[in-house]
Amino acid sequence: MKRSPLRSGVDAIARMSTTPTNYWAELALDTALGALLLIEGWRHGVDGPWMALLACLLGLFIFSFIEYFFHRWMFHTRIPLFEQGHRMHHERPLGYDSLPFFLPAVVLLALTGLLLAMPSGFALLLSGSITFGYIIYGLVHFIIHHVRFTHPVLRRWAGAHHVHHYHPETNFGVTTPLWDILLGTRYVRQPRKV
Repeated sequence: MKRSPLRSGVDAIARMSTTPTNYWAELALDTALGALLLIEGWRHGVDGPWMALLACLLGLFIFSFIEYFFHRWMFHTRIPLFEQGHRMHHERPLGYDSLPFFLPAVVLLALTGLLLAMPSGFALLLSGSITFGYIIYGLVHFIIHHVRFTHPVLRRWAGAHHVHHYHPETNFGVTTPLWDILLGTRYVRQPRKV
């Protein structure tokens, strides 16, 4: 049976999404987009540097919830598009399984369009900060899986995510435990039975 062109295209994108080239192309594209959004936000102006700082901090805070939301309710559900790719990551944590390089930028641009209901300078700074939150998440996640830390603080930090791979109903936050603590999904070690 011959596969449809659409199915062949989806399969090609899925194969591409497992390559180092896709991973690094996404990082480059998202970094360029984030920088452009921050520069344009600054150019369009906000009410002083404190308001610019507020927009940037708020963007990082908002991203922390976006990270938790997607990891908990999209990647660990029955939505095949998300669940399948994330399951591959759980099976091969050192692999390069990720979203197609262009998809996060498209989503971030759509989000920017929605945020432009606010004053444009503030909205662009907010969106640029959300974009950099995503970039930080991607780099942190990569480092956690590819670096073996010796410093105790860094080992605990990375260990919180490694626990998620053994207890996938816990520790959905990669960059921060904030939402796991607030929403009750932080892993708590059970006392050993004697």
